[in-house]
Amino acid sequence: MATIGKSSTELTHLANEALRSQPGCETAQVTAVSARPDAGAGRNWEIPNVVLGDSLISDVDRAVITVHHQLGRRFHLVGGEA
Repeated sequence: MATIGKSSTELTHLANEALRSQPGCETAQVTAVSARPDAGAGRNWEIPNVVLGDSLISDVDRAVITVHHQLGRRFHLVGGEA
């Protein structure tokens, strides 16, 4: 199954929407996504930092893993942007 290419800005926006829709993560914010070194295909990006806001770190940890897994199946980072 092919993934859809997105820029770093687009992926960050999608990740923020998905993260904030997770229980307990309404105030969390993905600051940016970055390219994974030496990733040739598939999940070639990662979420390195999240601002918690009023969210609990345990809620955000779980949600980031879920969001990255779900979005990583559908989208890949184009242009190797960081």
